[in-house]
Amino acid sequence: AGISPLNATNATSKRWMTMKNAGNIFAATLGALALAGCATPAFVSPVEVTRFVGDAPSQLGQGNIAIEAAPGLDTNALEYAVYRDALARELEGLGYRVVSSNAEQIAVLDIALSVSEAANRGSGVGVGVGGSTGSYGSGLGVGVGLDLTQLLNGPSPDHINRIVSVAIRQPGPRDNLWEGRAGFSASDNSEYADPVLAADRAIGALFTGFPGESGETFTLD
Repeated sequence: AGISPLNATNATSKRWMTMKNAGNIFAATLGALALAGCATPAFVSPVEVTRFVGDAPSQLGQGNIAIEAAPGLDTNALEYAVYRDALARELEGLGYRVVSSNAEQIAVLDIALSVSEAANRGSGVGVGVGGSTGSYGSGLGVGVGLDLTQLLNGPSPDHINRIVSVAIRQPGPRDNLWEGRAGFSASDNSEYADPVLAADRAIGALFTGFPGESGETFTLD
């Protein structure tokens, strides 16, 4: 028996609809791939750390310690509170007891932030470094050896560049027992645009293997 004209028409119509749906799906897939190709992936640089240890490392990681802001740092800023809390958690994990007064040691916290615009990525946009941490007591030299160029050379979009510095000393005009600096850059479409996550990453890297070797510089992913 042959196929009736009506059935033949229905079969042709179904094949056309199937091809049309397949074409729509293919077009949608190509569109999604094109959009994905245009989206800039998030960028996060390694954390670069430089540390110096004083002449009395046995005094570190014990007793009461207070956190103070470096001169000129705005203690009312939300960013300062975030980094201070991250530092307090890290110090307590190392064996210190964080107090507000009558401390045996002081941790001086400094933070430097800047934004590198994508359009100016290769134009030598600098990172504002406070530099005050190394001015206390001995000034062991934490300001040298930290190569910040890699923090400015990633892909667009804009990057947030962060540097955190900490110096630990005894009260009064004493030499630093320890000091270090950690810096990294992250695009504003990465998870580290969140200051809480950024603070935890920078502070955690800074105190990895505390107190470390004096004069060492290393990177952590």
